[in-house]
Amino acid sequence: MEGKDRKNQIEEEILIIPSNLSELKTIEEFSLHLSKKAALSQDQAENIAIVLTELVNNAIVHGNKLIPAKRVIVKTTYYPDRVEISVKDEGSGYDPSALNNPTKPENILRENGRGIFLVKNLIDKVDFVPSLKGMEIVITEFVHSG
Repeated sequence: MEGKDRKNQIEEEILIIPSNLSELKTIEEFSLHLSKKAALSQDQAENIAIVLTELVNNAIVHGNKLIPAKRVIVKTTYYPDRVEISVKDEGSGYDPSALNNPTKPENILRENGRGIFLVKNLIDKVDFVPSLKGMEIVITEFVHSG
């Protein structure tokens, strides 16, 4: 009975890093940890690693403009059937609907602009929460059984 109750508990973890690209190594390690804790499949774990690295990189470079005093906050919430991960920067935010579609012919050769497109295609659910104190992107991945 105790094990069953434990499985239904909701747990949270928060990771706060400075806006320095060297912190991406920490994010890679954290993504492995959270994928194991959430019991994600190998494919899901690989997708989470790619997506989390992309989102944190965007937060550091585009949101916080590589200013080390600005932080990136990664909050992970574990549910029995899913994991939700929030990545929040301390930048000025942006309008996600204004992002160019990287699959359009005029954008194919651009060197940037594929990150959010990639995120949307690798994760079950993506929500954008802009504010005056930064951009927060919340991704949700459902635990696939089998």
